[in-house]
Amino acid sequence: MTIFIRIEPSSSVPIYRQIIDQIKYQVAAGLLKEGDRVPSVRELALQLAVNQNTILKVYNELCRENVLRVERGDGTFVSSSKQNIPPQERRDMVAGPLRTAAVLTIQLGVPIEQASELLQAEYDKIISQRNKEHDEGGREQGKEQTDV
Repeated sequence: MTIFIRIEPSSSVPIYRQIIDQIKYQVAAGLLKEGDRVPSVRELALQLAVNQNTILKVYNELCRENVLRVERGDGTFVSSSKQNIPPQERRDMVAGPLRTAAVLTIQLGVPIEQASELLQAEYDKIISQRNKEHDEGGREQGKEQTDV
C-alpha cells in the first residue's frame, strides 16, 4: 500500500512529527483502514527520501499510541479503530493536544468561540472524509464513539 505524505522541509515542525500527524489523519479520516498494511520502514524511507531511523521512530511512536501494530514476519498494520482504551485514558490522550491548542489560542488572541468553531470544522471535515471513504470503500466503519 502506498501512503501519500507531504513533507515540508521549511516547516518548523520536525519531519518525524509531520509524518506521524499525516498518518494519524489518514487513519482518522478512513483513508487508512484497520488491517491495512503500511509500507516497511525501508520502503517508506525510500519513498519519502528520509533516513530509515526517522521512519522507525515514527512507527515506534504510532505503535506506542496504538495507531499501528507490528506483526513479526508479516509487517506493520493499522490497528483496530475500536481500541479497548478506558474512557479516562482517552480523555487524557485528547487533553494534551487540546491544552497545546488552548495555549496557542491565548497567545494569538483568538477568541474561544472562534477556536471552538475551528475545532468543530476540523472534526466535521475529518468525519465527512471518513464517511466518504466508507461509502466509496464499502467497508463498515461502525458508530462514532462520543464518550471521550
